[in-house]
Amino acid sequence: MEKMTLNVKGMSFGHCINSIEGSVGELSGVINVKVNLDSGTVSVKFTPNEVTLDKIKETIDDQDYDVQ
Repeated sequence: MEKMTLNVKGMSFGHCINSIEGSVGELSGVINVKVNLDSGTVSVKFTPNEVTLDKIKETIDDQDYDVQ
């Protein structure tokens, strides 16, 4: 299991939380995902042999957020 905190730009409302936590949380291998609007971060706990960090970033990026 790995934990990663990503800097994500473009998040500002509750909808952003639901959108990101919902879509990333549905990925196989993601154990937990938490959006923090104040710090502009997304913390993800995942199993790397089931889902890649690139796939997680791509899922966030596909929703028009800028992953750093």
